[in-house]
Amino acid sequence: MTSKLETKTYRPLIALAMGDPAGISSELTARVVASRRIASATRLVVVGDRRILEQGARGVGLTLDIETRSADEIGPANRPVLIDLGNLDPKEVPIGEATAAGGRFAVENFKTALTLANLGRVDGVCYMPFNKKAMRLAHPGYDDESRFIAEHLRLTDRVREFNVLDTIWNARVTSHIPLKAVAATLTVDSIRAEIALTAECLKRSGISGPRILVAALNPHAGDGGSFGMEEIDIIGPAVAAAAAEGFDVSGPHPADTVFVTALKGRYHAVLTLYHDQGQIAMKLIGFERGVTMLGGLHFPVCTPAHGTAYDIAGQGIANSLASEEAVLLAAKMTAVADKESIAPAR
Repeated sequence: MTSKLETKTYRPLIALAMGDPAGISSELTARVVASRRIASATRLVVVGDRRILEQGARGVGLTLDIETRSADEIGPANRPVLIDLGNLDPKEVPIGEATAAGGRFAVENFKTALTLANLGRVDGVCYMPFNKKAMRLAHPGYDDESRFIAEHLRLTDRVREFNVLDTIWNARVTSHIPLKAVAATLTVDSIRAEIALTAECLKRSGISGPRILVAALNPHAGDGGSFGMEEIDIIGPAVAAAAAEGFDVSGPHPADTVFVTALKGRYHAVLTLYHDQGQIAMKLIGFERGVTMLGGLHFPVCTPAHGTAYDIAGQGIANSLASEEAVLLAAKMTAVADKESIAPAR
């Protein structure tokens, strides 16, 4: 690919993998392809099936200007490119229903996009919403996207999930595990590692001097040990160790107010300790525009934070704002990564 430093007008090349075809993925993809704000900031390489894409475009009343190419012939392009895998007849998947065929379609598209990024043929990846039941029907070992990526690319390091909403990021120490297992899973090292990764990802998004809040596990941050010792034995020492390493980090803060503090604008991210501790807050703040970013890779992977919305699929009413924000975040992160200096914090 052309060096990103050769021109100030470089638009990152983002692979856009079509997701579950029974949901709103195809119409979201069509809207993103047609978006002027996306075209001004990125060059899209859509991965999927032209028939599914055209079905989505018809559903939202769009005619798309997109060029079909092979995965080996992406090259420079002035308009969106489609890698047509020819991997699904629309008749095979009923709208609003999780099927193995739909899951296979999403898996193949995602694998192709990840491979392109891993080989350096595109700068980043964005994928439209998956349905976990359909993914498991097609790929029985499927757990979540983080583990799927690690297995597909044979990674030894962890891939971690972040939620991004406007100027606030949410990271978490544990993710898709039972709530009863969270306390036993927490360690000083695991929390320190998440603080470091969060700071790295914030910098790649253009934020210098990232400031991070760490949530407590227990009510009232344990109230001096009255409601649990994790804050004293694990979380507090992890925060202190990270601060000693130079990270601007504070905590543990009571989980019921930590996002209130973050929204005042001084901090860039909240590190929570389990899945719903952050997800509930972020989705209440702005469900329609939230983005999920997967960190720990040498390229960004982003997706809208909402799901496949089977209940409104095929009606042409899906809001594409979060999908557009996901593409734009991937583009921003890959562009910042190649600059000699990081932009000032907002």
